[in-house]
Amino acid sequence: MFQAKIRSDTLKGIVNIISTLVDEAKFNIGPEGLNLKAVDPAHVAMIDLDLKKEAFEEYAADETKIGVDLDKVKDVLKLASSGDIVEMEQDEEKSRLVMKVGNIVRRMNLVDTSSMSDPRVPELNLPALVELSVSEIQKGIKAAESVSDHIALTAEPDYFELYSEGDTDSVNLRLEKSQLISVSADEKARSLFPLDYFSNLVKAVPSDTSVRINLGNNFPVRIMFSLADGNGSVGYLLAPRIESD
Repeated sequence: MFQAKIRSDTLKGIVNIISTLVDEAKFNIGPEGLNLKAVDPAHVAMIDLDLKKEAFEEYAADETKIGVDLDKVKDVLKLASSGDIVEMEQDEEKSRLVMKVGNIVRRMNLVDTSSMSDPRVPELNLPALVELSVSEIQKGIKAAESVSDHIALTAEPDYFELYSEGDTDSVNLRLEKSQLISVSADEKARSLFPLDYFSNLVKAVPSDTSVRINLGNNFPVRIMFSLADGNGSVGYLLAPRIESD
């Protein structure tokens, strides 16, 4: 059993964050909230999302799993205005999710979750941790997109840098320690990443949000942030692009 009411803005943000990686999602639902873990089809990036029941206007659930076609949910959310309340209820008998926005009711078949695994979140020793406004990273990405298809992230005790180099041009965004919310790095940490993936992940983060970036040398990057007024958390993992000598 699952039934809930949630603000449309909150649900739109959640769906946008998840759909950067997958079109179909399996939600593990319980009395205290829900969780989703998913890997993109190319196994380059992963998302781990937790949402407490306090993120909802109303929430009641037993232990259950539901598979959802995110494009169908987006279609419903197009009908919702800012501030609208979206009602959701699991129809267990017909294996459907019933969504209501105002006077409109959409009944959609749930996706079979039997072949959808819960990927294991790898334990990584990532020595550098930087916290900053996501809007700063988004500026750097915008500058890099016309230069190259990859981006290097570097963290040192005194600064954090995004650097992208193409055949003829290069661009970098360097933020000193005083321009960051915080930085913790005993030594230099640097990894290279595919720009399209990194860009899509970062652009899905609300622009008024601060993000924590966990970084190592030629290791995946972990991008973490809160949502739903602190009642939810998201962790992205993105595999590195190993640089040739």
